[in-house]
Amino acid sequence: MTELWIIVGYLSLLLALGIGASLYSRGTSSDFMLASHSIGPFLLLMSVFGTTMTAFAMVGSTGEAFREGIGVYGMLASSSGIIHSLCFFVLGVKLWSYGHRFGYRTQIQFFRDRLDSDKIGVVLFPVLVGLVIPYLLTGIIGAGTIVNVVTQGPKGEPTFDEGTFPAWMEQGETGFAIDGSRGGVPKPVGALIVCAVVLCYVFFGGMRATAWANAFQTCVFMSLGVVTFYLLADKLGGGDTIWESLRALSTNPHIPAGKATRSDISQLHFFTYMLIPLSVGMFPHLFQHWLTAKRASTFKLTVVLHPIFILIVWAPCVLLGFWATAGAVAGGSLPDGTIVPPPVAADPNKVLGFMVSQLNSDWMTGLLSAGVLAAIMSSLDSQFLCLGTIFTEDIVGHYGGRKRFTDRQFVWIARGFIVVIVAISYWLSIAFDGRGVFTLGVWCFSGFASLFPLALAALYWMRLTKFGAYAAVLGTAFSWVTLFWASGFGDANVRTFDLWGMPLQVGEGTVLVTLGESTYELMAVVPMILVSTIAMIVVSLATPKPSQATIDKFFPATTSH
Repeated sequence: MTELWIIVGYLSLLLALGIGASLYSRGTSSDFMLASHSIGPFLLLMSVFGTTMTAFAMVGSTGEAFREGIGVYGMLASSSGIIHSLCFFVLGVKLWSYGHRFGYRTQIQFFRDRLDSDKIGVVLFPVLVGLVIPYLLTGIIGAGTIVNVVTQGPKGEPTFDEGTFPAWMEQGETGFAIDGSRGGVPKPVGALIVCAVVLCYVFFGGMRATAWANAFQTCVFMSLGVVTFYLLADKLGGGDTIWESLRALSTNPHIPAGKATRSDISQLHFFTYMLIPLSVGMFPHLFQHWLTAKRASTFKLTVVLHPIFILIVWAPCVLLGFWATAGAVAGGSLPDGTIVPPPVAADPNKVLGFMVSQLNSDWMTGLLSAGVLAAIMSSLDSQFLCLGTIFTEDIVGHYGGRKRFTDRQFVWIARGFIVVIVAISYWLSIAFDGRGVFTLGVWCFSGFASLFPLALAALYWMRLTKFGAYAAVLGTAFSWVTLFWASGFGDANVRTFDLWGMPLQVGEGTVLVTLGESTYELMAVVPMILVSTIAMIVVSLATPKPSQATIDKFFPATTSH
């Protein structure tokens, strides 16, 4: 029970911190949604990084490295470190300047003004919400899984009996709970507790509580991540020194040869994954964090340190998943004798929790589990707050009439929608339990990456029209829904999908295209971006250009010559 009480203590501390931040609230909608534009360089760095480090980065990367091998680091972390900072510099600073100058609070407000289109919100809002939902599911599923795995008894012995959680603790022939909870806190219960804590401090503290909590949680999961790596490497390697342990782990003869290199990941699959990190350019919650900055120079620290922080967090997660492959093969084990049991090997979501639970100290296991939860929760809060903000500002305020509501009523409308989104997301997390956190994350990011050309064009292409933007958004929605549906909504099976007479095999965020006798595996984001970009360019060129007033407003340097 030690691990469980540590997790409960951490969640209580986080709740107190979030609610404490609400005491500094100014009571306005601007403070609830944007912290009154008062966030400095350090808080911006920590909140932006914490927002991008999700269950996908922690739970998902470990599980994917377990499945695919060490090449996952180059595919995930290296590309993300470079492209994320590039997006912050190319898009973030410019969008902040427009937000600061014209008072924007959401992406939709920017696009409505830039495109001179009152109806863009009707098209963009459901697409953004639909894409954020899978992102929320990765966090909720990941949190429930971590709590479940680390609270299981030693060697699978139940921590709780069947009377503690009667709805989930029915025993099978092996004595384990039939739903895989194995005597630990059932995943739905763990996920519910995490959702409730995040909801409480977002509900009362808004963006200020979110930024404070994210900064604290980023410090927690980064520092504990380094400690986790050191302690696990030292224990699992079985050497007299940390360097001997690392050498033993990396040269373990039980690690399959294909996982020690990038040979299990095709070149086309590897390089087309580099389109996935472009998704940060259209994350609505990240856009909202950008707008909290005091000034443009605030971004400097984020642009420079973000890649380094990614290295600190992702490298240990990927290596833990890579090392775990040695203990999952028939007859194999890690140098200290650890064997990854079949239930864990069958569910990559559980690999990180299992590896953390291998520490001999219940206290350290509990603390490190809290660190993993910190990474997960530091993104959930921003996403919940963002959806409440865009609903209030872009649907209720814009179409319902801003003068019909007081500023305080706007805050309560945002809070009400956040409660609804949390409830829907939690229900869907139960319905989609069993889906890979990594797979759901890839599908989510693919959709947002497909909207990246729209964000880039809105800032740098004067010829973009509202009809071109409609075409890009609808093209993204159509291609994403089609491929996601064809994949079985992100399940682990490869399915054949017939596209205008050409058979496509759609898998876990990938598409296999057969041309002649050759088969090419590429990320599903490739056809999505092609559809979005081509539709945007063709329709923009075929429709009347934006008004001169709009061009003068957003491209003054160009029109002045």
